[in-house]
Amino acid sequence: MRKLIVLGFVGLIAQLIDGSLGMAYGVTSSTLLLAAGVAPAAASAAVHFSEIGTSLVSGASHHKLGNVDWRTVSILAVPGFVGAFIGATALSNMDAGVAKPIVAAILLGLGIYVIYRFLRLGGRRPQFKGRPGVAFLAPMGLIGGTLDAIGGGGWGPVGTTSLLSSGRLEPRKVVGSIDTSEFVVAVGGSLGFILALGSQGINWGYAAALLAGGVVAAPIAAWLVKHLAARVLGVAAGGLIVLTNSKTILEALGVPGVGVAVTAAVLFVAWVTGIVWAVKQERLARATAGEPELELASA
Repeated sequence: MRKLIVLGFVGLIAQLIDGSLGMAYGVTSSTLLLAAGVAPAAASAAVHFSEIGTSLVSGASHHKLGNVDWRTVSILAVPGFVGAFIGATALSNMDAGVAKPIVAAILLGLGIYVIYRFLRLGGRRPQFKGRPGVAFLAPMGLIGGTLDAIGGGGWGPVGTTSLLSSGRLEPRKVVGSIDTSEFVVAVGGSLGFILALGSQGINWGYAAALLAGGVVAAPIAAWLVKHLAARVLGVAAGGLIVLTNSKTILEALGVPGVGVAVTAAVLFVAWVTGIVWAVKQERLARATAGEPELELASA
């Protein structure tokens, strides 16, 4: 029972980050499930089933607040569904012992990617012009959906950061559109896991706990998307992902406990340094734009 309560809290925090940042629900939840000893396929399956509910509520909340570009959602939906189905089938057929470090490596890469995309902005604010086309969105949806199922997360890191870096859609529309289209991706991944694992291979208690926490947080996150400092949350979430999955990979490689601990300490210091840097850059960007100074509490 205690584990389910903890997972409910994990779902709440993950959805707060995901709904306001456009990423990190699947990656964060899967990372913590793997750390708790859950098999990769079972962890990703639980996350995807919970995401059906959380993404539905999140999408409705974003739509109500005008945060969704429906043209973008309609183009992303089909390739995202197909990619998630393929990824779920591939992951379900992997040996758990082999899959765990592979999944951890994918999550580690995504975490580094998240940190990089937000820290590289420096004190600049990106300019967003036009709308993304089919040639850009379709491959992105296929890749994002596949990584999402295999890694238990990836739709947000790939989709949100790609759209933001393209400069073709304003940030709130990026977050709202990615969160809304994630419903279709979650359905595709869930169907793949059902067919590959069967209902007995899925821990429905874990999925329900994550769902409960995520549903509570989804409307709040949609409202907060206009107020939270996205770059600070991005660095914070990415750092957690890197720190946790580095441990999994080092242990799989047979690194002694002392080596794992030292590496974790170095990464923790780098993580905190990155967050401090992100706060400073956000303050610089706000000062340049003549906006109110960033409060640490809002980050």
